[in-house]
Amino acid sequence: MSSRIYLASKSPRRRELLRQIGVRFELLVFRNGERGDDADVDETPYRDEDVEHYVERLALTKAAAGFRRLRWRHLPLRPVLAADTTLELDGEIIGKPGSADEARAILRKLSGRRHRVLTGVAISDGERTRSLVSISEVEFRELQEHEIRHYVASGEPMDKAGAYGIQGRAAIFVSDIRGSYSGIMGLPLYETAQLLETFGYPLTP
Repeated sequence: MSSRIYLASKSPRRRELLRQIGVRFELLVFRNGERGDDADVDETPYRDEDVEHYVERLALTKAAAGFRRLRWRHLPLRPVLAADTTLELDGEIIGKPGSADEARAILRKLSGRRHRVLTGVAISDGERTRSLVSISEVEFRELQEHEIRHYVASGEPMDKAGAYGIQGRAAIFVSDIRGSYSGIMGLPLYETAQLLETFGYPLTP
């Protein structure tokens, strides 16, 4: 395997996390209008789809779409890593908020509750594709309405699953974590390292 991979993600958190464990990568982002309807991955859940299947399916779809782009753009063929993060509360899949109103509504639901954060990770080299899902639990303390309004006004929730970033200002909302902190951020490093080793990527401490 090459000592460099592609990361099919716009997330700055995933870039930071890969750098943390010494992974060398190039960004592979989808361009608007590229190959028509296949330019973006449809993140609509299937009817009655459970959240574990949903988040893994999206990671696999993003990895496969990323590898197709390597061929279309005639780029060097290297493994593509993709990930998807979502929240689950009372069986409901909670993704990124589409508006400030939606972000406030999500945070009200999470207030004083424990929820699950799931991140699917997938790697494809065009011949093999491997994936896994990291599941963590996060508990929020009771949030005051003025805290929710102020946090949403900061803009931080708008590009994040569940309308919060645990590595940012929302850290003061979190009373308990069980699982992978990096997985809650968007890329579980232990599990990602396992996948990379499966593909022969040279990881050293």
